[in-house]
Amino acid sequence: MSQVVIVGSINADLAVDVERHPLPGETLHGSDVVYSPGGKGANQAVAAASLGANVTMVGAVGNDANAEVALERLAASAVDRSRIRRTDAPTGLAIVVVDERGENTIIVAPGANALMDAAMVEEAADVVREADVVVMQAEIPVSGIERAAELVAGRLVFNLAPVTEVPREVLRRADPLVVNEHEGRLALRMLTGRDAADSTDEAIVDGLVAAGCRSVVMTLGSRGSIVHDGSGGAAAIPSAKVDVVDSTGAGDAFVGALVKGLAEGATLVDAARYASRVGAFACTRKGAQTSYPTTADPLPELPA
Repeated sequence: MSQVVIVGSINADLAVDVERHPLPGETLHGSDVVYSPGGKGANQAVAAASLGANVTMVGAVGNDANAEVALERLAASAVDRSRIRRTDAPTGLAIVVVDERGENTIIVAPGANALMDAAMVEEAADVVREADVVVMQAEIPVSGIERAAELVAGRLVFNLAPVTEVPREVLRRADPLVVNEHEGRLALRMLTGRDAADSTDEAIVDGLVAAGCRSVVMTLGSRGSIVHDGSGGAAAIPSAKVDVVDSTGAGDAFVGALVKGLAEGATLVDAARYASRVGAFACTRKGAQTSYPTTADPLPELPA
């Protein structure tokens, strides 16, 4: 079975439901306070492993109570946790506020994730080199991202979220670079220096490929995604229509499913179509990792 290694963040999530998001300086009552596992790296690892991928997680947590929360789903989904470091720093914490429409805002305190620099990534150099697919996000230090990209011998999937200034060669090495609309425009500015704020989504994707990215997937939420495999033109992938309960972690579910498809030899377009169904499914349940489907769950169909 192909080996997937995910180098990234591991958090505990503190989620609070509100009727609407507060305005600056405003205090609102919330309800249903829930602690759950999160972090973009761990989310993507759980999503891929829950769908049957063979996944190793490279990351860091603290020795506090939140570490057990953060690791719970990684263990339950059979992710290899032997390369997760325990540190004296607190486990990363994300504070998630979800309104009655399922839209969320998130504040992240990185904690132990901030220690995932080049030196700590180097400790896992053997598993990164041996992986068929390596997945990264931007919730660890840039030096860790850069070193992991240098170590990759297989396929690198880089999710530029949140947007962080990284070396241009990391963006060009990605196959694919995964971004949303906002991230894609900033990535193009990083690569070319030009302001692309008024460009269409399709033009951004084409521009990223023209600027040297091997392939690109731009996620568009309920509008689906745009995929460019580096040859030919961009393809539009629709989103499955579902009743949204909570969109937290849906983008990470998409990436995990995309990686699972790629690891099994699917084309980028076919992997993105599968990922679109998984991402939509994740919106029908509350939480991030707690909302991800397993191989036993029926996925919503894409529109014809």
